[in-house]
Amino acid sequence: MDRSWISIKNRCRKEYYDRMNSFLNVARNHLNSEGKTLCPCTLCLNNIRHTIETIRNHIIPNGFTTTYTKWYNHGDSFDYNDDNGSSDEKGDESNCDEVRAAINDAAGPSFVSLSENTNDPEEPPMTFDKSRYDKMFNELESKLYPGCNDFSTLTFVVKLMHIKVLNKWSDKSFTMLLSLIKQVLPHQNRCPESYYECKKLLLELGLGYENIDVCLHDCALYYRDNKDIQHCPICQHQLRYFPITPRLKRLYSSKHTLKAMRWHKEFRDPDDERLRHPADGLAWKHFDETFPDFAKDCRNVRLGLASDGFNPFGNMSTTYSCWPVILIPLLIHGPKSPGKDFDIFMRPLIDELKQLWNVGVQAYDSHNRQLFNLRAAVLWTINDFPAYAYLFGWSTKGYKACPVCVENTPSRGIRKKISYARNRVFLQENHRWRKNKDFDGAVELGRPPRQCSEEELLISLDSFPTE
Repeated sequence: MDRSWISIKNRCRKEYYDRMNSFLNVARNHLNSEGKTLCPCTLCLNNIRHTIETIRNHIIPNGFTTTYTKWYNHGDSFDYNDDNGSSDEKGDESNCDEVRAAINDAAGPSFVSLSENTNDPEEPPMTFDKSRYDKMFNELESKLYPGCNDFSTLTFVVKLMHIKVLNKWSDKSFTMLLSLIKQVLPHQNRCPESYYECKKLLLELGLGYENIDVCLHDCALYYRDNKDIQHCPICQHQLRYFPITPRLKRLYSSKHTLKAMRWHKEFRDPDDERLRHPADGLAWKHFDETFPDFAKDCRNVRLGLASDGFNPFGNMSTTYSCWPVILIPLLIHGPKSPGKDFDIFMRPLIDELKQLWNVGVQAYDSHNRQLFNLRAAVLWTINDFPAYAYLFGWSTKGYKACPVCVENTPSRGIRKKISYARNRVFLQENHRWRKNKDFDGAVELGRPPRQCSEEELLISLDSFPTE
């Protein structure tokens, strides 16, 4: 039997799949009493026994051990001599290995189940966009131009985009460079002609974002129910939304980041005296005590949300602002900050966070080689006081600006300005600074303002108009 198929790089090819089924048919004749045989995938290495369907689901994502050309664990004798079993095609591995690993991460584990009948309870069935995976592999295997052995189209684009980022090239200059390279290379080359074409190619690796149109007056997003409405003729704003879910799933499907995601539970040495990781903090511990179902799976993710505005061009006179909400997900572009309408832009993020908290999403653990339900929760928010007003809808101006003290905020007017000068009320009653008149000319005898309870805040929210 021909063994050269085990070295085929694109394991979704029909030839690979058919030859693998032929091997599995042979392996069915060498099952033990439990219906299992040794698995020759690159992870098990003929050391672990599995059922035939589990072996099938291991070979597709992990590959067949290329040194196992004499199948003595599956029927071949030790003196078997078959020249067809050795394949020494190494190709251009130096340029392709990292990109191939990225493709496998982007495609995810879903390509495990390609068989029509995978009813093994050990491996849950999954779905897979085979055409997308084939397209990426074709770009990886295709030469940049006839006779080029150093670069494929995909590796060339990835390396060139890396240089663009490192040297801060503009999109226009990058397109001009690509046009020149296109003319210099031999005919029939596959070099992209523009930055746009490069982005389309990399989008298949999961490196893109989603554009959501926004009304000029920030009254609505063209999103969900409104997504099919025609583009407003006077609209200027646009929201760039980077979905969280696929990025979180990739952190677990990639072997390079999986260990770091589980480090806080499996490798960290807890220390109550030192803060070396957010898991050592009181917020993390309190959250785990409050939601034990969430905390019992260390793969669930705690998120921190930060927001602030900045001028991307470094010139404060430029009428342009950009408000990133760093959880990863969205950039709000426009001539001015979104102000009190910030909540409109937050809707895609809130919807996704509610999905991740209430239901979760199906993700793949590349270490355990199994599916699990991934959940996430926002544990921290990081922002300055003006950004706090936009993010949480609380006015940080006026006499009652403190979001903690609310109606009991100690404040007074000084020369047309509002001053929050009674900060000494938070000191201990016998503190020497309370008797010092150098602060505002008076002795401070007051007590800290009473904080509103959760029930009082909810009652006050009920009185707000909803339309």
